[in-house]
Amino acid sequence: MQGRQVSTTDHSDIAATAASARGEETRDRILRAALTIFGKDGFERATTRKIAEAAEVNLPAIKYYFESKEGLYLACARSIVGVYERGVGETVVSIAQQAVDGLSPEAARASLKTVVRLLVELIEASPGANLWTGFVLREMTVPGPAFEILYNELWAPGVELTAMLIAQIEGRPVADEDARLTALLLHGGMTAFSTTWPVSRKYLGWTENPKRLTETMLPILEAQIDRLGR
Repeated sequence: MQGRQVSTTDHSDIAATAASARGEETRDRILRAALTIFGKDGFERATTRKIAEAAEVNLPAIKYYFESKEGLYLACARSIVGVYERGVGETVVSIAQQAVDGLSPEAARASLKTVVRLLVELIEASPGANLWTGFVLREMTVPGPAFEILYNELWAPGVELTAMLIAQIEGRPVADEDARLTALLLHGGMTAFSTTWPVSRKYLGWTENPKRLTETMLPILEAQIDRLGR
């Protein structure tokens, strides 16, 4: 019995799939190189030529995939947001809706622990986190073209949800300034193991990336949450 002959259409589909995979791999390589170089040199000093050389692609590839240096810079920011959305997005959206509807203090406490655990697990599991460090630090300290993306789509929503949950843990229906300050301090503790990880690693004497955060940092953060409102 003869097998099914591969048609011209089948060959075209296979070729298109392979080309798409190569395109995604090339785009990802450019993004990784850009995150490193933008983080080191900043938006103004970084050049697309240097990024292309680091990514081992021709210079026109950057224009093809990202249109311009600014387009590439903004794509770097969106790639960071995308990692967080894929890692914690669905659960966080559900918790945010519950918080809007109103939670009891203990339900809010449990929800905040869930959010923090997801963030810690994401930091621990993200192999590309070191690539973001310089890029994010620059946007935090010297806001550039990507600041609004990171602020509006990542930082502000995350801290505001935390503040809402803290307020509800403490028996207040809406987040006030005290809740927002506490939320900022809680998130600041987590940045020690993400955006400012090189400093933390040197201080702690750790030689590897943060692979033990669920065993070390998470219990401390959960203890802080347990003390809220008590």
